[in-house]
Amino acid sequence: MTLWCMTMRIYIKVSPRSSKNEVVKISEGEYKVKLTAPPVDGKANELLIEVLAKHFKVAKSLVSIVGGKTAKIKMVDIG
Repeated sequence: MTLWCMTMRIYIKVSPRSSKNEVVKISEGEYKVKLTAPPVDGKANELLIEVLAKHFKVAKSLVSIVGGKTAKIKMVDIG
């Protein structure tokens, strides 16, 4: 039996300090994510992983920020 593992790479524009947590699809592979957390001490990145895991219905361990950890535009792998 062969198991296939598929990883999806998406680009995220993050808006920290928003009034609510929300994922908005812009186009194929591009999303805007509003986060209530401030961009301090990695809190926004932690919340981004939680919000994306819930949105895509995967475990948080399957979501990783692979580029732009300190930038507003991030590259994220899911899967």
